[in-house]
Amino acid sequence: MSLKIVLTGTWLYDGAVDRPVDIIAFEYDWCYSLAAKDGLLDDNEQPTPLGPDGCLYYVRFQRALDPSEPTRVDSAGYPQLSDAMVAAQEKVVGEIHWLR
Repeated sequence: MSLKIVLTGTWLYDGAVDRPVDIIAFEYDWCYSLAAKDGLLDDNEQPTPLGPDGCLYYVRFQRALDPSEPTRVDSAGYPQLSDAMVAAQEKVVGEIHWLR
């Protein structure tokens, strides 16, 4: 099964090494699903509501550009792509150059 990578970009690690970043979309709360599978949900915990596009957006650095599942994400789920882009930018020094 392959993932839906909706946006890719690059940033400079240590100011010198190009590193990839991507944003993927799931039609469910990935973090909630993982916690439920592992029996780690808190009492009354609910999944994050999906955004207007019917999905949540997640940032990936470690497995960026890898379209295979299972995967890991490096952020919470965001209802808007722009929110995930901001979250990604906050995790790096320097600017992420998004490829459209």
